[in-house]
Amino acid sequence: MPGQRRTACVKVTAYLESGGAAMLGIRVSGDVVGELAALRRQPRAAMVTTCSPLLVHVIRAHVFTDFLDRHPAAWNALARMIADRLDWANRRRCDFAQFSVPVRVANVLLEIAGRHGADRVDGRRDLGVDLTHAEIANLVGAKKDAVFKAIRRFKDLELIALGHRRKIVIDPVGLAEFR
Repeated sequence: MPGQRRTACVKVTAYLESGGAAMLGIRVSGDVVGELAALRRQPRAAMVTTCSPLLVHVIRAHVFTDFLDRHPAAWNALARMIADRLDWANRRRCDFAQFSVPVRVANVLLEIAGRHGADRVDGRRDLGVDLTHAEIANLVGAKKDAVFKAIRRFKDLELIALGHRRKIVIDPVGLAEFR
């Protein structure tokens, strides 16, 4: 819609020695990326891919760390952000250890919709991020075919509606209770 503010979005991916890739996360407007490389003074270990038009501000590592040293509140905010990302990664690891692929997919879709989605006028919740089946598979540590089957099952159960590369959660409660 004209005049409507869109959220900028990027995907953070690490490329593996085996030739594969692991999606580490999704970042949106206002998020910081590359902070760990700056804090450790080491090269970045991930690739950031844009999903939407955005404006980027590059801050050199020494400028970033000098700023943090002068502003304790900024250090605190950065520590909370890093803790939130660690919590997200820990939830994914716990999901891998205890849940089937469909439950892991449901958990990730709900979390992404909760963080990045928006309610629609028709009562549905937009996922907020364009993801392919391969990207969802990457996020949940599963094969693309298994994710495709899970998403098809959710669609058949009317828990989600599918659009091109967009997943729309239509029954968040049902999806959350899916087992």
